[in-house]
Amino acid sequence: MKDYRNVKIEYHVLQSFPVTCLNRDDVGAPKTAFVGGVKRGRISSQCWKRQVRLALRDFDIRIAVRTKKISEMIMKSCSGEMSEEKRNFIDTVASVIQSKDTLFYISDAEITALASYVDSLASYELDKKEVEKRVKDILKKNGPTGGKELDGLDIALFGRMAANAVELNVQAASSFSHAITTHKVSYGMDFFTAVDDFSNDGEDAGAGHIGSSEFTSGTYYRYVSLDLGLLSESLDDDDALLKAVDAFTKALYVAVPAARQTTFAGYCPWNYARLLVRKGQPLQLSFEKPVKAGSDGGFTEPSIEALDAGLVRNEKLMGSLYGKIGDFTYGRSDKYGIDALCADLKAVLVALPER
Repeated sequence: MKDYRNVKIEYHVLQSFPVTCLNRDDVGAPKTAFVGGVKRGRISSQCWKRQVRLALRDFDIRIAVRTKKISEMIMKSCSGEMSEEKRNFIDTVASVIQSKDTLFYISDAEITALASYVDSLASYELDKKEVEKRVKDILKKNGPTGGKELDGLDIALFGRMAANAVELNVQAASSFSHAITTHKVSYGMDFFTAVDDFSNDGEDAGAGHIGSSEFTSGTYYRYVSLDLGLLSESLDDDDALLKAVDAFTKALYVAVPAARQTTFAGYCPWNYARLLVRKGQPLQLSFEKPVKAGSDGGFTEPSIEALDAGLVRNEKLMGSLYGKIGDFTYGRSDKYGIDALCADLKAVLVALPER
């Protein structure tokens, strides 16, 4: 196994969107934050995490399920007759890992293992402490990712908390910042109407419905840190970790928040990115000083300049503590795409020393 301890991949991404409302607040307006004394557009970390998690499926990753219905899932995976006694026992098994009315992250491999345990019993008259110990042992053995198959990789990436069974907690290997625009933003209002297709002659020919929605546009700075040391604790296999990093990077690339996409269709790729492989403390840029539009009227180029300058400054100030192992730039040449970036990232990880 490679020595991944304290090694992190940092993703510094600039992504521009035209008219959109990618992440809404409680009244349906685009989310905002005051940074550097001005209003910025904001997309919450939870919003983007979910889209990245769902996008993992496009890269041959079987994601886990977040649900309150652990009992129902175990029952569906069990074989044989489902007696009342068996149902009650399955409820007991579920209660070991899940508090009432809470979501629990569980993989297919873990559900299958729990169902096999239930099916293997000749009697369900077991002491609850014995059941608790057995259930925890099963989940430790079969989770959180199902080994090399990467079943439930999202548990390792995004973490799991089990209030009833802290032994099953998994510390998230990835950390997401809230994405903010690198510049001040203002908002527009889209006034719209809908015509009733079923109206009689002579009736009001006006709109059957009127409404409005807010929108904005901007260049967002996204920061994500992937802790390979934590990820390796869950995977414990070099090939599995390399596959996980490749899938995670590509999911980050394609994932876009889903709010009002049928109305605005804001499907925009990265404009620019710097990927760093480093040892040491993660370093997010703040963009505390809002950038001004460049001579061409856009925010992308001045945002790139500010991002690069911030990374250079951090490296100089941290000196030997910066711990840079690899540094890759995406977006400056159309001859260097996401596949080449992922290949170079893999090469750096393969070259790491053995533990």
